[in-house]
Amino acid sequence: MRVLVLHGPNLNLLGTREPGVYGKTTLGAIDRMLGALARELEVTLEARQSNVEGELVTLVQQASGRVDGIVINPAAYTHTSVAIRDAIAAVGLPTVEVHLSNVHAREDFRQRSLTAGVCIGVVTGFGAESYALGLRALVAHLRGAVQKPAARAKPPASSRARRPRRPS
Repeated sequence: MRVLVLHGPNLNLLGTREPGVYGKTTLGAIDRMLGALARELEVTLEARQSNVEGELVTLVQQASGRVDGIVINPAAYTHTSVAIRDAIAAVGLPTVEVHLSNVHAREDFRQRSLTAGVCIGVVTGFGAESYALGLRALVAHLRGAVQKPAARAKPPASSRARRPRRPS
């Protein structure tokens, strides 16, 4: 099984860039941690970083037929890139979106992801561990170990609130 990990813009500055938000872990350390986890999971891993939107689009497109899934941190492009979203949708590879910070606890513009809707899941807010959780989830999905929740599942009858009957 092969997995591509894509790191978006400014992630090459991890460790020095806003450590209060993104932590002190470097991108190299994240890639080493993911490499060790990939060996444990018996997965071949390729990791790439780009600050250029078009390069990320090309890397997603080139993944088709080469890898089984993608873990991506689109970084700032999460909120702006229809092109990356469309590339993920076009290749049809299971993709997990990850973020170091909890984007939902940050500025309003960071709370909307254009890419999440074409991903099988999103992991956000756990620092470097977000990548590990994302990789584990993707591998479990690829191995068929993840059950998808039923759409609009009804709660069991015993937990449904009962309405009083109206008098006739």
